[in-house]
Amino acid sequence: MGLLETLSGQPVWLAMLISLSVSITISVLGIIPSAFVTAANILYFGFGGGLVLSIAGEAAGAIISFFLYRKGIRKLGQKINNHKPTKVLERLKRTAGPEAFVLVILLRLFPFAPSGLVTLAASYSKMGAPAFMVSSTIGKIPALLIEAYSVKTLLGWKTEYQLAMAIFAIAAGVCYYYWTTKKRKRRKTNEE
Repeated sequence: MGLLETLSGQPVWLAMLISLSVSITISVLGIIPSAFVTAANILYFGFGGGLVLSIAGEAAGAIISFFLYRKGIRKLGQKINNHKPTKVLERLKRTAGPEAFVLVILLRLFPFAPSGLVTLAASYSKMGAPAFMVSSTIGKIPALLIEAYSVKTLLGWKTEYQLAMAIFAIAAGVCYYYWTTKKRKRRKTNEE
């Protein structure tokens, strides 16, 4: 665990700053799982402190990502306006108010929903930044509780079981990647 080694021996405030920075970076990238940061936080700061720090880091990362994505989408939107928009993008673009608020909470509750895609979808909608901040944080709390408890349980296992779980997770990820790639190629072939 590289993050845990980086945190070790640091003053608490610096370790917290490093953890928050890593969480924000992961949120902005949108493709790296945050479970590793949660695990490092729990190991270094304890279950309660690590959980609170993970929630703060993920919330800050989602908010920063929202603004970055929205800025990028506006620039991209000027180029896209010349093309015919898809129905899904148009519907997403019109989402606002309570519907968008509840939708973000629901998507955040699912631990396997890609966080970056949820943030990207919200930034493309008409949802305001304050509503996104609140709904995203509310939705992340239960998901992070589940993730933190799972990480804590996994860390209590014997090393052999942890290794077996890591191998299983990697194998499942590789299978999922090849399955979706094959499905995409098949769909593309059928369209041609």
